[in-house]
Amino acid sequence: MSYRAGDWVEVRSAEEILRTLDDKAAINHMPFMPEMLQYCGKRFQISASAHKSCDTIYKFKGRKLEDTVHLDGLRCGGAAHGGCQAACLLFWKNAWLKPAKAPGNETALPVPAIAKVDTTLLDKATRLPPTSPQDTEVRYSCQATRVVDASTPLAWNEPTQYLKDLTSGNVSLWTMLRFMLLAGYNALMRRHWRGRPYPYIRGLAADKTPTESLNLQVGELVEVRSKAEIMQTINAKQRNRGMWFDVEQVPHCGKRYRVQARVDRIINEQTGAMMTMANPCIILAGVACSGCYSRDRLFCPRNIYSYWREIWLKRVQ
Repeated sequence: MSYRAGDWVEVRSAEEILRTLDDKAAINHMPFMPEMLQYCGKRFQISASAHKSCDTIYKFKGRKLEDTVHLDGLRCGGAAHGGCQAACLLFWKNAWLKPAKAPGNETALPVPAIAKVDTTLLDKATRLPPTSPQDTEVRYSCQATRVVDASTPLAWNEPTQYLKDLTSGNVSLWTMLRFMLLAGYNALMRRHWRGRPYPYIRGLAADKTPTESLNLQVGELVEVRSKAEIMQTINAKQRNRGMWFDVEQVPHCGKRYRVQARVDRIINEQTGAMMTMANPCIILAGVACSGCYSRDRLFCPRNIYSYWREIWLKRVQ
């Protein structure tokens, strides 16, 4: 079954899904995680075909996936993974779904209960085995840490991926034309040592970058500082206290958003270890990577939340 963005599906029962999994609770290395059980038996709309993704583990290159989609708004809560706050968009294999009709006025239908199933396999798959008898550090395994294993390399200039972006409904024709032209312009700019791709970012701070604490809380209204102000806070590697300012964040400069979350615990996707941030970062409501301005990950549908240092924001009274 091939799904398109906008299609409605029903997540299969926990019993049906468990029968599709191997001994590592996965299909082709893509794990079904305990955080996903709560959605079994419920209907959701497909937000995007996950036929490709970005590689956040190595070099942010493209990856190709088969028979995988994203469901609208369904993100990992991290409960089974040490309270990780990354809130990654979940990957769903087609085998875990079945076609469904759009919800109507079925107010009398009961809400499906979460089935009581043996979750031993799922729970075990959330942890990586120790590397030695002396290794006591807890290391986690999740969809984000295993996405490279669950996919194959995808070069940015592979044309069939862009055809799939269109036919799957991920990208409109106008969006495709607009950002393809921009990507071509940026490719030319990168060939010249004085070229300036758009958006252009240049870190102007010293290696020891400045910091600011606003103690922002969930629900507060903030305004993203201008690009010129932010460039004064990042070094030559576009980082502030280790946090990268991405080109995907530039279009949000000067705009106002609500604080959605404060993040101080995330899983290191390379090692599986839990990282505690010395300087918590901010997630803004509705602000995620669009995949439209990035090199090597054009039109990536993964929709990863952007992380913001408080020095890049200002409180709106």
